[in-house]
Amino acid sequence: MLIETLTQQGLGRAADGQFVPRTLPGEEIGLREDGTAQILKPSTDRVAPPCRHFKSCGGCAMQHAADPFVASWKAEIVTRALSAHGIAVDIRAVHTSPAQSRRRAKFAGKRTKNGALVGFHTRASDTIISVPDCQLLLPSLRAALPSLEELTVLSASRKGEIALTVTDSPAGLDVWVESDKPLDGPLRITLAEFAQRHGFARLAWGDEPVVTINPPTQQFGRASVVPPAGAFLQATRDGEAQLLAAAREATDGADRILDLFAGCGTFTLPLAEDAAVTAVESSGPMLVALDQGWRRAQGLKLIKTETRDLYRRPLEPDELRHFDAAVIDPPRAGAQAQIATLAVSTVRKIAMISCNPITFARDAKVLIDAGFAIQWIDVVDQFRWSPHVEVAASFTRS
Repeated sequence: MLIETLTQQGLGRAADGQFVPRTLPGEEIGLREDGTAQILKPSTDRVAPPCRHFKSCGGCAMQHAADPFVASWKAEIVTRALSAHGIAVDIRAVHTSPAQSRRRAKFAGKRTKNGALVGFHTRASDTIISVPDCQLLLPSLRAALPSLEELTVLSASRKGEIALTVTDSPAGLDVWVESDKPLDGPLRITLAEFAQRHGFARLAWGDEPVVTINPPTQQFGRASVVPPAGAFLQATRDGEAQLLAAAREATDGADRILDLFAGCGTFTLPLAEDAAVTAVESSGPMLVALDQGWRRAQGLKLIKTETRDLYRRPLEPDELRHFDAAVIDPPRAGAQAQIATLAVSTVRKIAMISCNPITFARDAKVLIDAGFAIQWIDVVDQFRWSPHVEVAASFTRS
């Protein structure tokens, strides 16, 4: 069986239409009884997976491929998405975050007869496997796995699965538990003692803070911000730096910048070193964290914040006329309604950050039809070895 192409999900597509994971174009394979591939003639782009968990873990899809191949494949995903809308643009660069740099991970945990199991799900399965040598995670996250197993014993019901979102911070780990087990008074005391003993910076349970021992600050430019528990954060510091550099370049020279889907200020706060910025975000607590970080920082220009659902109430052209440039970093669904009003506004520069090439291409087409031109596009791969692709692009019009 010959593998002809690779899908956007990282599956090899055979000549007969079958999809086979962990194969590469040009490879000749056979299929074992369990459906896995036996590589008969390997591609020159095939490498030994760097992680011993790769065969069983569902967290990575592309560890069997050389880094240059993966970078080229991810760039091709973006160019294909744009081509579907008649847009032909070369990718300027592909930036890949290094191994062992993921500062945030969502683990699954469940109790067992002998204690607990914490890790990631196997591919397309509810089965959890332990990943003590995961090559994605920062060492601080890997080192926390035994304590997370202890936390799972405390937090999980006998049959239920819990989610543990763990974020690295200079003050220690920031841990957010999602469990169907009630958080009563005795459990709260036990969890607070547990967090103190293991040196966690903060432990939260759903919407409820359990204990903050040291504020888990994140540094955005000159500002130190304490995000709400579970708040969005770029997956790697390296990836965040690349996206920020793109946003700075695309808005260079602007005096008044609008940051849409601003979160806790990833772009707002560094951009405020040179321009007045208005941050718009649907989450009030995230904007409170941003504002507090700004007020404590030194040397930043004016930042205004507005809590607003940009899907239901995008900023209209008369509101947009106050800004020279906009940064927009929407969720995977894109920002169709907001892009439509930006297209007919007087804004001249747009930095668009996207985690979905499909909706990015759709929204880019609207801007181009309104007179914008793409100056450059970068691919930022902070989810290395996965099919996930992020894009940073500069749009301008005269």
